Amino acid sequence: MAPIRDPNTLSNYDAWRTKHTTANFNVDFAAQVLRGSVVIELESLTDKASKEIVLDSSYLDVSSIKLNSASSQWEIKDRTEFSGSPVHIAVADGAAKGEIVKLEIDLATTDKCTALQWLTPAQTSNKKAPFMFSQCQAIHARSLFPCQDTPDVKSTYDFNISSPYVVVASGVPVSDNAEETGDNKLYKFQQKVPIPSYLFALASGDIVAAKIGKRSSVATGPNELKASQWELEEDMDKFMDAAEKIVFPYKWGEYNVLVLPPSFPYGGMENPIFTFATPTIISGDRQNVDVIAHELSHSWSGNLVTSCSWEHFWLNEGWTMYLERRILASIHGGNAHFDFSAIRGWSALEEAIEGYGKDHEFTKLVINHKGIDPDDAFSTIPYEKGFHFVYYLDRLVGRENFDKFIPFYFTKWATKSLDSFEFRDTFLEFFSAPEYATLKDKISSIDWEGRFYTPGLPPKPEFDTSLVDVAYELAAKWKQKDFSPSPSDTSSWSGNQVLVFLNAVQDFDEPLTVEQSQTLGKTYGLSDSKNVELKSLYYQVALRAKDSTAYQGVADLLGQVGRMKFVRPLFKSLNKVDRELALKTFEKYRDFYHPICRQMVEKDLAESKTA
Repeated sequence: MAPIRDPNTLSNYDAWRTKHTTANFNVDFAAQVLRGSVVIELESLTDKASKEIVLDSSYLDVSSIKLNSASSQWEIKDRTEFSGSPVHIAVADGAAKGEIVKLEIDLATTDKCTALQWLTPAQTSNKKAPFMFSQCQAIHARSLFPCQDTPDVKSTYDFNISSPYVVVASGVPVSDNAEETGDNKLYKFQQKVPIPSYLFALASGDIVAAKIGKRSSVATGPNELKASQWELEEDMDKFMDAAEKIVFPYKWGEYNVLVLPPSFPYGGMENPIFTFATPTIISGDRQNVDVIAHELSHSWSGNLVTSCSWEHFWLNEGWTMYLERRILASIHGGNAHFDFSAIRGWSALEEAIEGYGKDHEFTKLVINHKGIDPDDAFSTIPYEKGFHFVYYLDRLVGRENFDKFIPFYFTKWATKSLDSFEFRDTFLEFFSAPEYATLKDKISSIDWEGRFYTPGLPPKPEFDTSLVDVAYELAAKWKQKDFSPSPSDTSSWSGNQVLVFLNAVQDFDEPLTVEQSQTLGKTYGLSDSKNVELKSLYYQVALRAKDSTAYQGVADLLGQVGRMKFVRPLFKSLNKVDRELALKTFEKYRDFYHPICRQMVEKDLAESKTA
């Protein structure tokens, strides 16, 4: 019997293991709930008779539960903070090891569901139809249906979703035509590759689609389709071809992108078959499509091979950052681009660790999550510190050798979940082969415990700085009060180089003057930019300069964008210079934000008040 490795689930998945899940839901836009049932097939893992199944749930309205088509005794226990309310289901006659039982659960979500956001027609671009989408990472699937809500359990899925509007899901469509069911249509999808609960995904609304690659389409609102197709079609197949060369062929059939309304809280969510993406990547300049290279990389790292708990989240994100940078380097011209991205990541890592404090638990690679809401521990650290551990191993054994390890690792753990120690053992297993005998001393020098548990920054590698040096040189000129800028300073740069420049300016010991801040925005076209990455960072510079003419622009942007990468830092900075406007802006747009984002901003503003 496998031990429970995940402290963020209340389920007894050491005794039972979900094998298949069928979700039968009606999307009720009027009541803003999902209604229907789930059928969960579970295998008994115990040698002795298993007489109780415990599932995770959170704020659910469960009306009945049947076990093998017969009535069963069940009870929803008291809520345990963020972990939710466990559902205990009696298995009166027990179940022998290997026996499969079937649960049929009738339920509806509630207005406290943390996985769903419901948008009114007024909150969409064309104002014609409502929109619903889910976001289940980290532990929000339990607010959709009772489940073993842990990345240590993977299940295949069938989706049968009835809605008056188009539906997409994290599965492959069963047919091209939805079945008519009264005023609704029934959309069917299958996910034949086992996935964890956090990758369960649904969206429904006025959605249209267009091809962006041989195996890929983009789906979004009618008003955004043409721009989204243009933004993504040039790079999609390049990303896929590069990824497959690094690892092995794509296992999921289709790879599609759903560009969501602006309240989506993340840059992207790697839901299988349909990556859910922020509209901020549709900037009209193809400067922000790197997000898709990242989410595509999750098709191998995270989705196919998964960390067994959020304590080992770096296995998902560190590997994905590494693969993303390998993909982009292969497309854009080699190591200088790999290092350029890594330098930007290092700056983000330094900022995150400084924010927590270098000895904080959350700055470790492997975090103790007992009693911790995974959303509270979410940061760039598992991404960038995880990347640096993978990149360290790459450099240690040499790229040619490491490239042979990559497909070995992903093949060995495909469709499974693992922890950091199993990753260590897999690495040591591969490099124990006779052909790697010359690497023995290097392999033995790896301080695995130190890498996993030492807080703060990891050792910094040497980087090729050629692509960032020009940005730093321009930033240095802005320290001179008599510097006269010109649009030509940045006209030949990539958007990411401008971001490096703005980050450097933001980090000045002495902030820009109000006049300098205004000149910066006008000269380089930042104050009028449609690229949210650039505009939001320019606003950070302006807020630090206490340029009050920018405050309302910040408030307006906070009403247009729900991506937490921008929303949380902008609220924090606006709060420092004009708390009244920050609070007023949050109240004005609170219903625009996804529940996860709204909860995190509430915490940020409350902490700022007491700081």
